[in-house]
Amino acid sequence: MIVFRYLSREVMLTLSAVSAVLLVIIMSGRFIKYLAQAAQGVLDPSVLFMIMGFRLPGFLQLILPLGLFLGILLAYGRLYLESEMTVLAATGMSQQRLLAMTMAPALLVALLVAWLSLGLAPQGAVRVTQIINEQDALTEFDTLVPGRFQTLRDGSRVTYSEQLSDNRENLGGVFISEKRFSQDKSKDRGPSVLVAEKGRQEVQADGNRYLILENGYRYDGNPGQADYRIIKYDTYGVLLPKPEVSEEVTDRDAIPTSQLLGAKTLRERSELHWRISLPLLVFVVTVLAVPLSRVNPRQGRFLKLLPAILLYMAYLTMLIAARGALEKGKLPIALGLWWVHGLFLLIGLGLMYWEPLKLKRAARRAEVARG
Repeated sequence: MIVFRYLSREVMLTLSAVSAVLLVIIMSGRFIKYLAQAAQGVLDPSVLFMIMGFRLPGFLQLILPLGLFLGILLAYGRLYLESEMTVLAATGMSQQRLLAMTMAPALLVALLVAWLSLGLAPQGAVRVTQIINEQDALTEFDTLVPGRFQTLRDGSRVTYSEQLSDNRENLGGVFISEKRFSQDKSKDRGPSVLVAEKGRQEVQADGNRYLILENGYRYDGNPGQADYRIIKYDTYGVLLPKPEVSEEVTDRDAIPTSQLLGAKTLRERSELHWRISLPLLVFVVTVLAVPLSRVNPRQGRFLKLLPAILLYMAYLTMLIAARGALEKGKLPIALGLWWVHGLFLLIGLGLMYWEPLKLKRAARRAEVARG
């Protein structure tokens, strides 16, 4: 029991450290992406941390199996390097018993991954989709940052405001440049530029929103051409598009698992297979990691680390490829992703029994040579 607690503690501590590092790396890259979108005015900066929080379960469901795999390799590799595993082997600790003890922390990780993949991750994806849809419904004035040129998503309009009140209703030093096209949108009629000393947003009783500009000029067309014109105005109103929040959820990651259970389409059934595969991935990588962690103290603990990571990458790549094949109907849905798990389970069992078998053959040859 003492040995079990010691091994479990070593694995869980290493798992936590490795998973934390991987989580910081992945979330940093994703946060930079969202931060760039916020700088462009696509997202409101106030929702960035909400999006990252709802994305967290989706990150963890993929990080934890890899964290456990690397945790076993590093923790047991250190024990082999310091000859602690040699002492345990002398007291009767076999590879099979070591694997059985390692399955206890693996079971905890698998239950956590199952909770994430089947429950929390889809719920988080739904909330992220809703937030993104709400952001898509915002006008450029809802995400406008004073002192910065901001472009609409389709690139049709550029807006600039030197000053912006806290309630986002009053603007100062306004510049708006918008592309003009013919009615059939086949001919570019040149830009339309609005310059105003100040502006404000007004909401009418019918719900329409207007940008009211004061004391400014409007420039239409390209300078030097016959249709170029300049208009000076005291007050100019611009109709702003009404926000329309889409309630449709099209991302398959956001589909509830209960809805996938009775699904008929290949897209949804392949998604169900993928979610079930993630907890199974934990047990299979445990079978792979235990024999791969066995190292010779003279060779160092990192000798098998690179081949082990490549094997894990091959495993995950085959799962993703099989998922795509299921979705496209290239593989029978009854076969699912089970064959990938079975293949790598056999590889893990082969690694588990190959080394002891090789040692026994070497011992027999030594006995024959002495005889």
